[in-house]
Amino acid sequence: MWRTTEMTAVDERGMAEFFAGFEPPDGIKAELLRGEVVMMSSPDLVHNRIVAEVQDQIPHRRWERLQTQDVDIIDEASEPVPDLVVLERGVSPESGRLLPSRLVTLVVKVVSKTSVDRDYGVKRSVYAAGKVPAYLIVDPVMAQCVLLTEPQGVGDAADYQVQRITKFGDPVPLDQLDVGLDTSEFGTLPGVRPHRRP
Repeated sequence: MWRTTEMTAVDERGMAEFFAGFEPPDGIKAELLRGEVVMMSSPDLVHNRIVAEVQDQIPHRRWERLQTQDVDIIDEASEPVPDLVVLERGVSPESGRLLPSRLVTLVVKVVSKTSVDRDYGVKRSVYAAGKVPAYLIVDPVMAQCVLLTEPQGVGDAADYQVQRITKFGDPVPLDQLDVGLDTSEFGTLPGVRPHRRP
């Protein structure tokens, strides 16, 4: 994981414009979170396998399942890049780098040992501000899934009103997709110290 690089801009629009033209080095993923550019190196195999497991369980005939798609959060200097974005087929634009958050039904983030605070903290608020109906945090450190629903509020005060924690091995009801997510094959990250989130 690369260190977070905070950049200051005259205004949030200027920061978003800078980020639109920013090209991270090969093998590095970058996202904009409330004016802060965050760069991450390639993920662990445990991470990638979980993303594939989740994607495979979401019916592709009804749902578009996009990996590492930039999401545009209205009225925010944020362009997060979830591990998986799920939206109804036929509602997305034909092309473009940014997918408007109002079109998204579910975002999925698999926690890494260095992303815990962002995934449970600022991203929770950012996705709630973008009115994304459901945010699923899959946590291979704590062997649990946290499903957040019913977003309310704006800006830094935005949050999800409902939180459901499910241990790996138990199904996660994704009512928004009419799917019961099987977590029995989700791996964990060995040797990583447990955290105290959510």
